[in-house]
Amino acid sequence: MMSHVNRRHFIMLTGASLVSLSIPAIAQPNQLRLAFIPQENPDKLLGDIEAITSWLSMEIGVPVEGFVTIDHAAAVEALRNGDADISFMGALPFVLAEKEIGAVPLLSEVYRDAPSYTGRIFVRHDSGIKTLADLEGRDIAFADPISESGYMYPLAEFERAGLISNLNAAEDFLGRIFFAGGYQQAMQAMAEGLVDAAGASQYADLLLTPEQQSQVTWIAESKSIPSHVVIARPELDPGLRKSFVAAMMKLNKAEHRNKLRHLYGPDGYVKADPSVFDEVRNMAKRYGLL
Repeated sequence: MMSHVNRRHFIMLTGASLVSLSIPAIAQPNQLRLAFIPQENPDKLLGDIEAITSWLSMEIGVPVEGFVTIDHAAAVEALRNGDADISFMGALPFVLAEKEIGAVPLLSEVYRDAPSYTGRIFVRHDSGIKTLADLEGRDIAFADPISESGYMYPLAEFERAGLISNLNAAEDFLGRIFFAGGYQQAMQAMAEGLVDAAGASQYADLLLTPEQQSQVTWIAESKSIPSHVVIARPELDPGLRKSFVAAMMKLNKAEHRNKLRHLYGPDGYVKADPSVFDEVRNMAKRYGLL
């Protein structure tokens, strides 16, 4: 899956190395293990995980534990190996996990009353970059090589603009291509001038400081993308799966909505509809990812 990224690089920003990458013990039937991807500062995410798993443990009645994976691929591998029962991830890694291990979609995030969002190409106001064409020979940071809003969809905008013929041809148009490990890390690299642009979720600028937010803008926006999804390994006990979904749906109620900030900050959850991922599946096939 990574063979085509020979000229691409990985950025490690402050805090990213704080995540424990130890392999968790295989989950037992009377507990749940949740895998989280590092979309934002992993140090903050570790605190969020502790808060939400403590609440879920009380709601479901079994111990719930969570850990942060190094990236989307590691989350899929954790599900495959039984090291995780459930994972929070984007639409692209889900369709890959669906193909590889039969992963089951449980819940979709809702943002601003819609279970969808977009990817954008962000730049600094003072960069002089106004269009995608201005990024010729310039360096760019994406979140993850198997992220839909943090790679595939934003990069596809260069193809729609007639600047590249396919994803692999991006190396002939852009300068260096970096994978930063998450939305916040990619945005931080752009805001600090380490790269000229960042490809990330439409909401990724909210992960910057208020001062940095005022210094960045976006120059391209992708087509609509199914929002991030919560998925389960197919062998997960049906009773535990049902209890987990019921507990998560309680987060839509007013008295529990404050807990959503510990889960990447969506506005709520809806039951996942597998059919909404058809376009992602088609794009992944077209670009040789599926």
